[in-house]
This record gives sequence, C-alpha cells and structure tokens, in this order.
Amino acid sequence: MKITLVKGDGIGPEIIGAVCQILEAGGAGIEWDEVIWNEEMPDVEPIINSLKRNKVGLKGPITTPVGKGFRSINVTLRQRLDLYAGVRPAKSLMPGRYENIDLVIIRENTEGLYSGIEHFVGKDAAESIRIITRFASERIVKFGFEYARKEGRKKVTAIHKANILKCTCGLFLETARKIALSYPEILFEDRIIDNMCMQLVKKPEDYDLIVATNLFGDILSDLCAGLVGGLGLAAGANFGEEIALFEPVHGSAPKYKGQDRANPLAALLSAVMMLKHIGKQDVARKIEEAISATLKNKDVITPDLGGVGSLSRMRDAVIEAL
Repeated sequence: MKITLVKGDGIGPEIIGAVCQILEAGGAGIEWDEVIWNEEMPDVEPIINSLKRNKVGLKGPITTPVGKGFRSINVTLRQRLDLYAGVRPAKSLMPGRYENIDLVIIRENTEGLYSGIEHFVGKDAAESIRIITRFASERIVKFGFEYARKEGRKKVTAIHKANILKCTCGLFLETARKIALSYPEILFEDRIIDNMCMQLVKKPEDYDLIVATNLFGDILSDLCAGLVGGLGLAAGANFGEEIALFEPVHGSAPKYKGQDRANPLAALLSAVMMLKHIGKQDVARKIEEAISATLKNKDVITPDLGGVGSLSRMRDAVIEAL
C-alpha cells in the first residue's frame, strides 16, 4: 500500500525515520510516497497533491514561525483537505500521577479562531474573528458520537463557553444537544471549558470522549497528554471524508535536532492508529505490545519518560521486542 510520508523538520526526520524502520520490522508492507519538506521554501502543494493521490499519510512535526512568517502548515493542510476531525487519544501506558486514563479528544479542525481571519485595527490593536457554523458543529459532533459507538465508549462530553460566548458557543452547544438525541445509548453531558480543565485534573476517570471546537480541543488535548506522561506519548489523527493524515501532537523541537534524544513514541503511536485505519490490525497490535515491553526498561526509554536511553535505543528495543 502506498502512503504519503512527510518527515517534517527539527526532530521530525529522526523520529519518523525510526518509525519507518519499526513498521518495516513489523511487516507493515508499506510503500512510502515521500514528500521532502523544505523549511526554507515552504510549499504545501506537493503534500496536498500526494495526499489526494494516496488518501492516507504519515507526517512528522513542522515548525511554525511564532508571530510572523507563513501560516501553520498543519492548519493549512486541515483546511485545504477538509480534514475536519482531529482525534487525539490519551491513554495510560506507564505508571504516572494518574492510573488507567483512557480518553479521546475529538477536535473540530477547520474553523473557530483558527480560521485565520484576523487583522490589525490601527497599530496598537488586533482583531481575530471566531466563526462557528451549524454545518461544522453538526459534522464534528456526529463524528464524535459515531466514533464513540464504534469504539464502545459510553459517554460524550461537549465543551463550550456558552455562558459568555452566547452566539458561537451557544450554537455549538445547541447543535450538540440536538445530535445527542439520536444516540440514546450514549450518555451525553456538556461542560464549560474552564471547569472542564479543573475536572480533568481532579477526576479524569469520569470522562470518556470529549468533543470540542478548534481552540478548546487543542488546549484540552495537551492537558490530557499531561495526564498520561506528556506530549511524547500523544498520538494524533486528522480525518476527512476521504483522506486521513496521522501525526504526533508535539512540535518539531529544533533544539534537540540531531541529538538522538527525541522520544519517537508519539509518532509511532500515530502510525499504529494509521495501521488500524488501513486494516492492518495484527501489525498494529504487535507494535503496541512491543511498545509496552519497551516502556518497562528505563535503560532504553528517553529522559522525558524518566529513563536514561535515547531515540536509537528505543527504536532498537521496539524492533527487538517485535
């Protein structure tokens, strides 16, 4: 099977390179259609064209300039390819402050404050426009409930700030409540975003699947990653009607480039999601078991996970476990 591959920049080529070696060792049988990313001359069109051909892609992190420069490539791909549903699991894989966490955040990917409609009002003020539509709200909430039904999840929680943002969040909440009526077997509730952050820290075990607008989903997915050990374990996927793109949640961490210390597991777990999506459940299961075995050995896991190992040692340990 041919799949689009974008290694990205910063630590991207190292972690994605390790993932490709592990997938080969696991017998995934993938032919890569690699698109080289050039951070000096950023051109998103080759990535878009490859994904349109192959329908499935694996991508490493790409640096987004802060406060200047080109727009986020991640946001551009989601909007241009209508990858409207961001799926970010948060599951306990090793001992930590919390035990037995198993959450999924479903994030609307195409509108909200990430629409990019902003401008300066004079030289000392700036304005950003938040757009929430009934169409996108219905689509993402339905996706969340269908995902819950398929995965056997029991509860969906919709996140909003409708007490203050009465029009935009009010529309999202109204839509979510209406959609929930079509899924009587799944418990539905809603939470205000700031209260939800507190509840996740106090008692994350009370939550199952969370569906949210773009910005709130982005923030909550990082919070939930912190519950299970950090962004180094945070996998991600972006789904449209025809195309699916899999990528780690974390950034490109350019200061760690070339140091053999980056944690490859978020990218590898994203690849596991990809394998399940394309029907290679057996390979996905083998790799998940190899990851579990590797995480028990502090001599090979990277420092962010409490170990003294390195990227290459983790890669080799997973391959040996396979």
